[in-house]
Amino acid sequence: MEKYYTAEKHTQLLIALLKFHQIKKFVISPGATNVCLVGSLQQDPYFELYSSVDERSAAYIACGLARESGEPVGLSCTGATASRNYVPGLTEAFYSNLPVLAVTSTQRLGRVGQLVPQVIDRTNLMNDIAKKSVQIDVVDSPEDEWAAQVAINDALLELRRHGGGPVHINLVTTYSPDFSVRELPQVKGIRRYFVNDEMPALDGKKILIDVGAHVRWSERLTNAVDAFCEKYNAAVICEHISNYRGKYGVYPSLFVNQESIESPLLEPDIMIHLGTVLGFGGATGVKMKEVWRVHPDGEVRDTFKKLTNVFEMQEAEFFESYCTMKEDSASDTCYCTEFQRVCRELEKKVPELPFSNPWLAQNTVKRLPAGCELHLGILNTLRSWSLFEIAHEKMIEIHSNTGGFGIDGMVSTLLGSSLASPNKLFFGVIGDLAFFYDMNALGNRHVGNNIRLMVVNNGRGTEFRNYNHPAARFGESADAYMAAYGHYGKKSHDLVRHYAEDLGFEYMSAETKEEYLDRIDDFLNTEQREHPVLFEVFTDSENERDALYTLYHIEISAKAAAKIAVKSVLGEKGVATLKKIMGK
Repeated sequence: MEKYYTAEKHTQLLIALLKFHQIKKFVISPGATNVCLVGSLQQDPYFELYSSVDERSAAYIACGLARESGEPVGLSCTGATASRNYVPGLTEAFYSNLPVLAVTSTQRLGRVGQLVPQVIDRTNLMNDIAKKSVQIDVVDSPEDEWAAQVAINDALLELRRHGGGPVHINLVTTYSPDFSVRELPQVKGIRRYFVNDEMPALDGKKILIDVGAHVRWSERLTNAVDAFCEKYNAAVICEHISNYRGKYGVYPSLFVNQESIESPLLEPDIMIHLGTVLGFGGATGVKMKEVWRVHPDGEVRDTFKKLTNVFEMQEAEFFESYCTMKEDSASDTCYCTEFQRVCRELEKKVPELPFSNPWLAQNTVKRLPAGCELHLGILNTLRSWSLFEIAHEKMIEIHSNTGGFGIDGMVSTLLGSSLASPNKLFFGVIGDLAFFYDMNALGNRHVGNNIRLMVVNNGRGTEFRNYNHPAARFGESADAYMAAYGHYGKKSHDLVRHYAEDLGFEYMSAETKEEYLDRIDDFLNTEQREHPVLFEVFTDSENERDALYTLYHIEISAKAAAKIAVKSVLGEKGVATLKKIMGK
């Protein structure tokens, strides 16, 4: 009976990616848990296999093969203590920068520590036997398949990175007896490029640059990105926390969050990904074919599940390199111009909103003084303020704690930033739960008079009462625990005022549109004040919910309208049943 590849999907993915990364030499030691891998490798003529009964010897054989050939060399062993014998050889590989890949096969990871024969814990390695170690478990879903491919790519790329070195993959097996798979699956290989490498071509590609949270841009980087956009007809899709202030920024949060939006503007061939964690808006709804990640750390970050290339270099170096390739090309910016026009036209269509965080943003962003710094709390505040463009000419730097994306620490971060630049105005906008979580920062004796803090107090985590949140299906009962209603004085009009004034803050408040508009210019006044300022604004979660719904439904496609109609008739359970019947 003919044998082909194992039916284990995760093992197939590993083999396919070994071929993508041109790793063909393997030194194999006998065992049971690696039968699915070895049985598949030995039927594929691509691979060059060697046998070694002693794993200690096998690791040193791999060192010699790697040193002499200049190629990565794989190792395969079974469970029990087999992998422990790799330690001396992998230590040699580590200090000699030899690209040796140790694939240690194992039983199901849940069996570790349960006194199952031949199952040991390989999750914690010695510091100097592998540059990277990953665990590859059984694939049971598309999410599993994506995660396995990312981890395998990450590991295999590390073999040649920064001079090379050993890498460890712990591969689970199900002992499948099925070797009937004739073709390996299509896989998504990821490549890494360095400064002096030959770069992949971009000619003829439709390009978007997406920027997540980003520190202050240098003039060099801004100029490089602007020049790139002109030469490649690209646009930069931003959030406020992207902090790009060049000529080709597009702020599409309102546009991309329209119900079932479909537009060729959102269908680039390549999206170049800069920065760190995204907030809201940005790349939502973008149907890119592939993603290129540019960052000095060179790490594999597959945020959009479309990563194909990682560029380990300074961002300015990347864009300058591509500009050099097209030094004599004519400027073309029609893509960005059209994208900006569509987004700005949509913002003009925003109807009257109820008194809410989005309404505050709409009526404040154009009033912000030039050169100030704005800090936004998560989640509802960051989302609300991201829906309205802030003129890039004002050079306002904007930040939010999206790294950990927790509610804690925004007031403290605002304080820390204000201490570093005492002559600059710092504005903060934060919800009530996040404020009370970090309010002790206001008692710090270093608080300066350059702080202006707005607290949007709706008495709960209004995020959990928004129409599109999973907790919304619980209605008012979500208040008890999910939205944490009723803490901190239940929207007391005295609690925050007393606390702020007793700490030396100037306090102001508003609970209607008229009151807010009457006081906002005073809050934003750039004249030096004797005290820091706290502006408490009282809103209602129902208005917050209605405002968000209104903003996300300014334009509804026919397809989306049909979906809404079906859902209103069938309900969520009926829609789920219909999807099962239709196989979707």
